[in-house]
Amino acid sequence: MPLPDPKSRRIPLDEAAAMTRRYRESMHKGWMFLRKDLDELLAQPGCAGMRFYYGLNDKGENGLVMVGVDRDGNDMVKGVLLDDGFPCPIWCGDGNSLNS
Repeated sequence: MPLPDPKSRRIPLDEAAAMTRRYRESMHKGWMFLRKDLDELLAQPGCAGMRFYYGLNDKGENGLVMVGVDRDGNDMVKGVLLDDGFPCPIWCGDGNSLNS
């Protein structure tokens, strides 16, 4: 399957804040990733983007898996896969309209 229309995925802060607030109210979770890990994932030959999958870890807690995507929209499952990163809470940073 080809990649979707490359239209801008930008949204205003108030819409982003509402989305993250609704999610926090239901899941109370966010993740921070280090740039070195994201760079490694995106630097893979043929990587055109990334996809996120929600899951449960071995403790039954909500988790996240990130995988590179090629230009045909296929997961690059033989490449770099990232897990949850650093969970929020505790790695939330200063309070703002996205995390508080």
